[in-house]
Amino acid sequence: MESNIEVCNCTEIHKDCVNCVKENMLSNKVFTDLSELFKVFGDYTRIKIIYALFKKELCVCDIAELLGMSQSSISHQLRVLKAARLVKFRKEGKVVYYSLDDEHIGSIFNAGLEHLGHE
Repeated sequence: MESNIEVCNCTEIHKDCVNCVKENMLSNKVFTDLSELFKVFGDYTRIKIIYALFKKELCVCDIAELLGMSQSSISHQLRVLKAARLVKFRKEGKVVYYSLDDEHIGSIFNAGLEHLGHE
């Protein structure tokens, strides 16, 4: 099996580079939190919900209709997104509307699309 990964054949440690990164390394908690955030983005249904909410504030019924899923399934995914602080809600009478928590969520989504080469 052929590997497409280039391998460094040197044995010299570039201490100045290593020390520079070590001095600026984030805490383990930050890496853990970031990893958990990206796990939430790793679900097909949640990505579709985020995209929908990027376009328009919607209630659970609207999202369920849009994605062809049960309200129960959508509610479960919204709980996960809310726990990760990716969505927020507001009540208007008996209706609960969901939207993205802040502009950063759209930026993360757009960065992913740009990486994939889409507009």
